[in-house]
Amino acid sequence: MASSVKNPVDITRLPVNKEEHKFEDWIIKYQKSHILSSKCTNNGACSQETTDECQFCRYSRELSLPHMPDMVFPKNELCVQHVSGVTVSFNALDALKQVNNGKLDIKIACADAWKESRQETGLADKEIQSFDWTFSTDYCGSLSGNWTVESTELRIDMERLKQKEKILFYHEVNLFEDELHDNGIASLNVKIRVMPSGFFLLLRFFLRVDGVMLRVNDTRYYHDFTTQHVLREFTSREGQMAQLQIPLPITTDPNEVAPLLPIKTARFEKLTYPTTQEVLNVT
Repeated sequence: MASSVKNPVDITRLPVNKEEHKFEDWIIKYQKSHILSSKCTNNGACSQETTDECQFCRYSRELSLPHMPDMVFPKNELCVQHVSGVTVSFNALDALKQVNNGKLDIKIACADAWKESRQETGLADKEIQSFDWTFSTDYCGSLSGNWTVESTELRIDMERLKQKEKILFYHEVNLFEDELHDNGIASLNVKIRVMPSGFFLLLRFFLRVDGVMLRVNDTRYYHDFTTQHVLREFTSREGQMAQLQIPLPITTDPNEVAPLLPIKTARFEKLTYPTTQEVLNVT
């Protein structure tokens, strides 16, 4: 007898939660929805030449990864836009484009131990060698518009951020997550908070390979509403568990872990945007 369920739930039709808020000369927008489907939602009829290419096929085509994280949120996005037209946004597709898919010769720390743990899960040796199954990404956000980006000696005043100030807006957006075949976790999310004085944003990639290693890639943005620039700081922290001697319960909390890991890479930048008058002169 034919199944009575002819049309199972189409996750692509699930509602998208959207909000938009204006603070000073900035618009903060976010949207959140379903995870990425595990197969083509157009019955295999997708083509990049068509405007209705499904999310699964678009990700498969643009990433060329042998495997994607367990949970990818293709419609989740956070966007911060200035009235001058410049924007910084955060999405899973751009983040996953930074994952090593075999085209680059990048080898993570503790690779041999990680390889052994992967082989225990049944993954082929060839797959392990050609792809970073930890989904490590140094994605720092997607810039658009007439930004001027330069290295700087300026630093985000973290002590100022610790001071008590009214929170006008706060939100967190998850971009992807994977449990690494029960060997740990890899996740990427972005948080933003807006105060009367400015906004602060943290994009964090957290990796825990059980018994092997920990990694935290943080990108922080801070803007003081009285200035014409945004400070961006990127740090990559990493350590082997055998050397760190961190209590096991702490290793599940990236907020606890991050300060305990040695910094491997750090980058400090000033992102300057045009004034409204400069935009008017151009137009």
